[in-house]
Amino acid sequence: MAIEFVSKSKLPTAFGDFEIIAFQDQSTGEEHIALAKGMDTISNQPILVRIHSECLTGDAFASLKCDCGPQLHSTMKMINDAGQGVILYLRQEGRGIGLTNKIRAYALQDQGHDTLEANLLLNLPADARKYDMCTIMLDYLKIKNVKLITNNPLKIKSLTDLGINVVERIPLKVGLNIFNKAYLETRNFPNTKELLMLA
Repeated sequence: MAIEFVSKSKLPTAFGDFEIIAFQDQSTGEEHIALAKGMDTISNQPILVRIHSECLTGDAFASLKCDCGPQLHSTMKMINDAGQGVILYLRQEGRGIGLTNKIRAYALQDQGHDTLEANLLLNLPADARKYDMCTIMLDYLKIKNVKLITNNPLKIKSLTDLGINVVERIPLKVGLNIFNKAYLETRNFPNTKELLMLA
């Protein structure tokens, strides 16, 4: 994977001032973003990191079907309060199946299927996300040790398998509402099926 740094800029937000850093996969044109704070004083101390896969419906449209938007915003606030950290915002919508397939899966969920069932009915993988770009992005930021903000133990394994040193997992439980309650309760139940659906 040929991920390269492209450009960076200051980015004032409702949750504080950040630096936005653009990376691009030179073979596919796919773009990924690091939203960073306090990177001027990097040491070997573990840094707050969230690996956040793009969710247009949740992040931009404030969908109540998921908890992605609240997770993103809570992480931005957490990093701003801590004074240091980074969000790797990966362009892999719908757990890697793409936006239109995600909407097709939504339509099946409207009929009573859960997320995993909907993906499988569409002959799509439960989770098609990849994380190998994270090694290059974290190397650019000189981050060696990570405190990973996630509810997903499988994400820790994916990063560890890539050689990223995850020293701590910080759970993030926000965004529960009447529209996603059943989804989140199912998602957080400890068996293989639901672990696949953790954020």
